[in-house]
Amino acid sequence: MDDATMLPSLAQGVSRRRAGPRVDPRALGRENSTMTATTETASPQDLALSVHDLTISLPPGMERPYAVEDVSFQLERGKILCIIGESGSGKSVTANALMGFLPRPIKITSGAIHLESMSIVGMPAEQLRSLRGRVVSMIFQDPLSALNPLMTVGEQITEVLLAHGVGTKQSRRVRAVELLTEVGLPDPQLMYHQYPFRLSGGQRQRVMIAMALALEPAVLIADEPTTALDVTTQAQILKLIRDIQRRKGMSVMFITHDFGVVAEIADSVVVMEKGRIVEQGDADQVLKSPSHPYTRRLLAAVPHLTGEDRSRTEEAAAPVLKVENLVKTYRSGGVLFGKKRVVPAVNDISFEVAPGRTLGVVGESGSGKTSLGRLLIKLLDSDSGKILFEGRDIAGLREPEFRALRPSIQMIFQDPFASLNPRSTIGHILTVGPVAHGTPYSRARDEAKALLAHVGLDAGAFDRYPHEFSGGQRQRIGIARALMFKPKLLIADEAVSALDVSIQAQILQLLEQIQRETGVSMIFITHDLRVASQICDEIVVMQKGRIVEYGPPSQIFLSPQSAYTRELVAAIPGERPDLAVPGALDSSAVAETPKGRKP
Repeated sequence: MDDATMLPSLAQGVSRRRAGPRVDPRALGRENSTMTATTETASPQDLALSVHDLTISLPPGMERPYAVEDVSFQLERGKILCIIGESGSGKSVTANALMGFLPRPIKITSGAIHLESMSIVGMPAEQLRSLRGRVVSMIFQDPLSALNPLMTVGEQITEVLLAHGVGTKQSRRVRAVELLTEVGLPDPQLMYHQYPFRLSGGQRQRVMIAMALALEPAVLIADEPTTALDVTTQAQILKLIRDIQRRKGMSVMFITHDFGVVAEIADSVVVMEKGRIVEQGDADQVLKSPSHPYTRRLLAAVPHLTGEDRSRTEEAAAPVLKVENLVKTYRSGGVLFGKKRVVPAVNDISFEVAPGRTLGVVGESGSGKTSLGRLLIKLLDSDSGKILFEGRDIAGLREPEFRALRPSIQMIFQDPFASLNPRSTIGHILTVGPVAHGTPYSRARDEAKALLAHVGLDAGAFDRYPHEFSGGQRQRIGIARALMFKPKLLIADEAVSALDVSIQAQILQLLEQIQRETGVSMIFITHDLRVASQICDEIVVMQKGRIVEYGPPSQIFLSPQSAYTRELVAAIPGERPDLAVPGALDSSAVAETPKGRKP
């Protein structure tokens, strides 16, 4: 898709979606400048946040001397500013600087930050702490590392209120349940007592959003808040943030790598590349007529629904994987601890995957997608049913019997932070598995370095630790680790959800290239239907543990049989009925074509 075709599409989505106040029109039309300053005309009293010439240094030995350099932007009251850029562009570092969360080796070397007219650079820690949650709050990118594993969800939300002396114990609990309801979590009363490990990735992200909104702060910093969410929940969360922003006059700094989200929510946009701002302006202007080549490249990389089946010429062969009537039910609680809870995570599921083909598994958070992936790789034991891998039923195999097959079935996990050992270097993480299965270390090391380069990381990554990488970079490491074994079946659980659009496109191309070269079969679990339409031969749509639709992309996206599938397609950000993009799906046509080919 060329830039000229791509740019009007998202811009039209922006122009249709806003009903609120607009950015000063004097900021428009400055197409000859790559640094259009939308906030130059704003007076100080109209600003919730202003950043001037901010420079943050990195420790010696990193790939560049500064995380951000000479960054300046302003956030007007009651507006939404989106900061967009690739992984490692400095978006999250900027947000952490505003919250006072920078680690010790990373320091602000120059510049000023004013929050609600208060200068926060050099502010005492106790004074800064009193502002967090009340004046400024943050939704973190990685919910698992941000939530306390030893506290229930309810305790963590009420802790925010308690820290600022808000309400009584009873009223804080009522408020916590209200917030859990507001962000769309099922059974909020029961969810209040759950621990983070019991929740899916998307559910944990919603808990983080509830915590950030607990005191309805003046400024909300949202660092990739919808990355782990399915499209329907993403639409709900974007609407929730917009509603609270308009009702309370809240200002939002929204960090994202998804231009579809920008088209839905932004008033103004800042584009960052390698620590510098390369373009900023009104959202309409940046999406309609971006002046910088980097912005145009990002826009061109945005995936769109195609509704086209992938062409295959191979003859039919015996499936690599065949699943028959697979069942997994979670049970918790009991007489001593209250009401017993029974959740059918995977309910009588059957499908098959042919050699060299990709099966997509899509659905909302909590639909059973990740549980299915863990059953297939035997990180969970199934209750009943068969998992036939190359004709052999592995469902009932004990771990010692299955261990020899593990190199042939690999998984790219949804949460890269939790799946990487924080005490091991990246080199050790990539090589320890192959070495344990008999590969000489020198060969494993060379293959690891080659794979790191293949997924877009420099050679120096081999000797560094996971905490030294951004969320998207950690996901690339997880992909490289899975590919070290040259598997026959690759299960990708949200493998590109944490990646910016340009790296996402590269990883999808990489997976397709590896599939062509090795014939590996893939199960691609994702909440992004745009990605699924581009890489999958067939798609399974799951809802509450069951398959509600099963077929090729042309059926799923052009003639869906299930109302649930139509709802998923209609909720995709940036996909509008009026977008005349070649190959992109008209979501209005989906809503009007309920009848489709039965699976």
